[in-house]
Amino acid sequence: MDELPDQELIETYDEALTAIQNLEVKATLTGEEDPLGAVMTIKPGAGGTESQDWAEMLMRMYIRWGERHGYRVRVAHLLPGEVAGIKSVTLIFEGDYAYGYLKAEVGVHRLVRISPFDANRRRHTSFAGVFVVPLVDDRIEIEIKPSDLEWETFRSSGPGGQHVNKNETAVRVRHIPTGIVVECQQERSQHRNREIALQILRSRLYELELQKRREKQKELEKQKKKIEWGNQIRSYVLYPYRLVKDLRTGYETTNVEAVLDGEIDDFIRAYLLHAKNSVPAPNA
Repeated sequence: MDELPDQELIETYDEALTAIQNLEVKATLTGEEDPLGAVMTIKPGAGGTESQDWAEMLMRMYIRWGERHGYRVRVAHLLPGEVAGIKSVTLIFEGDYAYGYLKAEVGVHRLVRISPFDANRRRHTSFAGVFVVPLVDDRIEIEIKPSDLEWETFRSSGPGGQHVNKNETAVRVRHIPTGIVVECQQERSQHRNREIALQILRSRLYELELQKRREKQKELEKQKKKIEWGNQIRSYVLYPYRLVKDLRTGYETTNVEAVLDGEIDDFIRAYLLHAKNSVPAPNA
């Protein structure tokens, strides 16, 4: 009877396979903006507390993914829900190729589960939208005229009591020509919040310029569909069975806990390879 491979051999094989898969995926990241960091915004769809809780679950999933891959993940702006969850959050991922990978997550994410907020224990469906733009750094020149900016300051939101910020350290900036509005409140100093808000604004202006230059406005509008049934890119089902399935690629797994803990590399890999094989080259 043949002996089974020892554990060391199995681990070596798995490591080699993972390295090959990572190289295969990285070879798809040839866009000008792919090597940059990323700015991610998560917003719940209709549904009140249910969807706001789902948005917070997604926030945790992406933070875990980023930390696992060595990215510096910062919360630039967070608006908590009244009961639970979040009304919106902006995350910054600093590190090489964060945008290249996270662009695979743009779209509507759907959750099906027994509601923890329903006393009758009924099944609920919730939606949340994920949007990602490149994080502009010093390699990209984006000119912003001070006269094009409107600044506001306000108090950072907090849990109440002694933790409430009594100083107006939070900032909101509006770019007058485009109407883009950015808020930042997570840092303790107004100066630092202004720096981060400007960085996010530059990133969004850069993305806008890319859209114009590449004539991708129609594609962008398709990505930012209404956050509701029928527009989702991925379903996360916790009841009556357990399954996470990407509706663009068909990739699926029953290990829902691992996915919600940030293990989404297989979904990202499947999407990037699928996109490479299904989208014609720009000059084709």
